[in-house]
Amino acid sequence: MQIYICVKHVPDSAVHITILSKNRIDENISFLLNPYDEHAVTEAVKIKNNNPGSEIIAVCLGKNDAEKTIRSAMAMGADRGILIACDENHDSIITALALKVAIEQDGNPELIFTGKESIDAEGMQTMFRIGALFDFPVATNVVKLDIDADKAIVDCELSGGITDTYEMSLPCILGAGRGLNTPRYPTFPDVVKSKKKPIQKIAFTDLNIKDSASKMSIVEFVPLKQNREPKEIKGDANLVAKEIVRILKQEAKVI
Repeated sequence: MQIYICVKHVPDSAVHITILSKNRIDENISFLLNPYDEHAVTEAVKIKNNNPGSEIIAVCLGKNDAEKTIRSAMAMGADRGILIACDENHDSIITALALKVAIEQDGNPELIFTGKESIDAEGMQTMFRIGALFDFPVATNVVKLDIDADKAIVDCELSGGITDTYEMSLPCILGAGRGLNTPRYPTFPDVVKSKKKPIQKIAFTDLNIKDSASKMSIVEFVPLKQNREPKEIKGDANLVAKEIVRILKQEAKVI
């Protein structure tokens, strides 16, 4: 079984991001493997262990520095990588086209994983666009997966904790959610071994992808401003506790 994982090289959410212009950030910061993709890699390794002879290929569209993200995926268990090298940032339309062509040129996918979203763009579109290009069924925010012969049985988490179950024919595309597993973080020997695993580098221009009639672009980055208004809660302990619970439920909506 050939299992492809479409991974993304994203800014570390823990770092301070500086906006340089309307649609450009200072990229002299730490980048890493998109956290949702960690769940995808972990699940792919689990499937490989249950299907001897399977191969896991991590595919990424990005700048040369994105090789680090592919190495991270290989340290977690991917066998090899494909980097579609490009100096420009592309929308999900072109990204899906590039990933589809690269995968198609490389082999015959029986399963394609992505994260349910990337933590930078949060577009949640790429997996659906790849599915449309391949004409494969797609499920996202997958929190449970069972492979049965030529079928995948998946649980997908919806808003409010509701879960739907789908039976999908293989090949298919699955967007991994946080509830799918606990990511398998690499040991030092895993990291050392990953440096010896092959990465095929393909120039984006060599894929001969034509411009799409539809496209999306970033108009402007705007810093998030949070306006906090302190509020004093008076009364005895019971009243204070009830008011805190009400605020958390009705205003903050975190419980």
